Amino acid sequence: MSSRFLLIVPLLFFSNSFAAGKAAEGAAKPLVNPGAQVIQHVVIIFQENRSTDNLFHALPGADTVDFGINSQGKKITLGPIHLVDNYDLGHLHAAFLQEYDGGKMDGADRVYVSCKVGKPGCVNPQFKYVYETDVDPYFQMAEQYAFADRMFQSNQGSSYPAHQWVISGTSAPDPTSQMFVAENPLGVIHAPTNTGCTAPPQEFVNLIDPLGQEKLFIYPCFEHLTLMDLLDNQQLSWLYYTPMPNQIWTAPNSIKHLRLGNDWQYVIGDPKQILNDIAGNNLPNVAWVMPPTLSSDHPNENNGTGPSWVASVVNAVGSSPYWSSTAIFITWDDWGGWYDHVAPPIINSYQYGLRVPLVMISPYVIPGCVSHVNHDFSSILKFTELALNLPSLGYGDVNADDLTDCFNFSQKPRTFKPIRAPLDGNHFLNDKSPQPESDEY
Repeated sequence: MSSRFLLIVPLLFFSNSFAAGKAAEGAAKPLVNPGAQVIQHVVIIFQENRSTDNLFHALPGADTVDFGINSQGKKITLGPIHLVDNYDLGHLHAAFLQEYDGGKMDGADRVYVSCKVGKPGCVNPQFKYVYETDVDPYFQMAEQYAFADRMFQSNQGSSYPAHQWVISGTSAPDPTSQMFVAENPLGVIHAPTNTGCTAPPQEFVNLIDPLGQEKLFIYPCFEHLTLMDLLDNQQLSWLYYTPMPNQIWTAPNSIKHLRLGNDWQYVIGDPKQILNDIAGNNLPNVAWVMPPTLSSDHPNENNGTGPSWVASVVNAVGSSPYWSSTAIFITWDDWGGWYDHVAPPIINSYQYGLRVPLVMISPYVIPGCVSHVNHDFSSILKFTELALNLPSLGYGDVNADDLTDCFNFSQKPRTFKPIRAPLDGNHFLNDKSPQPESDEY
């Protein structure tokens, strides 16, 4: 702690009217694409900690590999592993730097591994891919609809900043900062589930500066424009579904005007509620869907139900009146420390991170499309702005692509074909299993 000092950032309370004024003052004019505006509902499903080579190995048409290179220059064959595994891998910024290794992509074997004593699976643990049979619903979605094999994590690190990016296109603490929130929070017991604007005062999170140094830290409560504010300003609805309201997967928890204002009512502390909301004709214009912990796909924390969980949400939308006006984006918040062979484009000290999968589902998706265009989490925001005729946030969405290379808005809307999965929505609605706290370290 002696090598750090506290960076005090004055954070103003945003009223909705203040946010509206800032949006109108500083943002670009609404994007115009009449075709995209057949989409009136965007569902963003955010799973956990998987790279493209790890989760979608050998997906037809996608750029995946059968082997990797380690730090000794040795070729390592990627071995199969079950989605339910016995270890976790380092995925902080330092782990990214190790694996990236200046663009050589040969340092995955240096990434920290946490193996359960006496359990198999820790031989070349970073160089693994998940059995296709374990994630068959994901493969069905990708092959029937669209997949992106150049989807890069926006940040070079862990879940907490990644979740900030997917609501606002940045993890900066305020609109003028040249630094990004870089890591998961620390400072108190159970920091991953006791963070944000109501955390104890000793809670802190590291910042990364333009030189790539993490010498400063800040209380985990920030203030800047988010996509929620743009939606509010246009009287469009949104909901954020999450398993634990005060944890690191709950991005609005760390935005002061969202956490301490009226919008906190739109943060729903039960992911499965989205299934009831779809059935009750209450799907908002934009829904962020965080998984139940056991269905998250997180290494060493999941019970294998992630693909069924995601399929249950997709099938609920597909069998509802919302299908004809909805786009669903399924991605993973960080690469989780797994090997991936594609070097990301680097534009500053914290962008971009390694590849994560992206599946795109809509009646207007080009069947079987595999996008090779560079995307990041901000691309989902850009698409949403385009579809709902919103102004730009002025952050990562400015330079992001809009994901429309795999869409044909003039095609006849495709009839939905249900995704086959071992478990259906009723399972999750009736499942009373306790959900453990996520251990993101």
